[in-house]
Amino acid sequence: MTKIAILGARGRLGRMVANAFLDAGYEVRAVTRDGKLPPELSGAEAVAADALDRQSLIRATQGVDIVFNGLSPIYSDWSTCLPMAENVMAACHANLALHLFPGSVYNFGSPMPAVITEETPQHPSTEKGRIRVAMEDLFRSEAAAGRVRTTLLRAGDFFGGKGAGSWFDLVVASKIAKGVYTAPGPVDLVHEWTYLPDFAAAFVALAEKHDLLGAYENLNFPGHAVTDLQMKAAADKAVGHTLKLASMPWWVLRAGSPFVPMWKAILSMSYLRFEEHRLASMRLEGIIGTVPHTPLDEAVAQALADLVTAGEVRRQAA
Repeated sequence: MTKIAILGARGRLGRMVANAFLDAGYEVRAVTRDGKLPPELSGAEAVAADALDRQSLIRATQGVDIVFNGLSPIYSDWSTCLPMAENVMAACHANLALHLFPGSVYNFGSPMPAVITEETPQHPSTEKGRIRVAMEDLFRSEAAAGRVRTTLLRAGDFFGGKGAGSWFDLVVASKIAKGVYTAPGPVDLVHEWTYLPDFAAAFVALAEKHDLLGAYENLNFPGHAVTDLQMKAAADKAVGHTLKLASMPWWVLRAGSPFVPMWKAILSMSYLRFEEHRLASMRLEGIIGTVPHTPLDEAVAQALADLVTAGEVRRQAA
């Protein structure tokens, strides 16, 4: 049985990917800092490791065939991103494991290309974008040296799955219970969204086709390139009535950003909400066949249901 280690297994993306691989019959080792897992990952082997401790990470991934890198530091401080990436490379090299990595659109900077393909040049304009480019340069150099194979799958903003921290749940859906849809930017601007269950399924499909993958693969995941008006229409349908439309109060973040590090970090990436962009792939379908794609109405309805469930769990825990 193929073994995969999920780094950051308690995070929103890590949990989703771990479940997808469990459902596909893989032996899953879920790696977290304290070795504790949420109930939905009861079928996985729980292992504790600190991603900033290289030897700890090498031991935690010993004997696996694949490492999924779902590590995600706090949004307001990405100083640990590159050190963790270097440790992941060391762990993959020591264990001869394929490295799977979720890429982002931060690499392309402002102004954003309207259509991003695998060949689109990367010109980061923010610290987070430059860190992402440095990480990918590391992965590419490790592959070129014959040390670690990496398959990167690039995605847009996440929605769906149980958890918190995405634009969808923190902004868009934050007031839906009160009958309000909150648009983070111009309502007629196309924005790239990624439904997490589809994204996780695509990683499983790539793992199944590992023999077709090169030493370094840079692939895009075309999700839902839609406007807020389209997202709102799907949300209206999900809740069964027309929601009021409100705009995100960016002025509050601008006023508070000197005092609130998280707001400053969010504000630095605000161009993503005001510049149209979508992901396109010339290669993904050729590798895995049909690309997982849940219809927008169904995806939004399930994402809203997931938020309700997650809220109930948090209230019970409190």
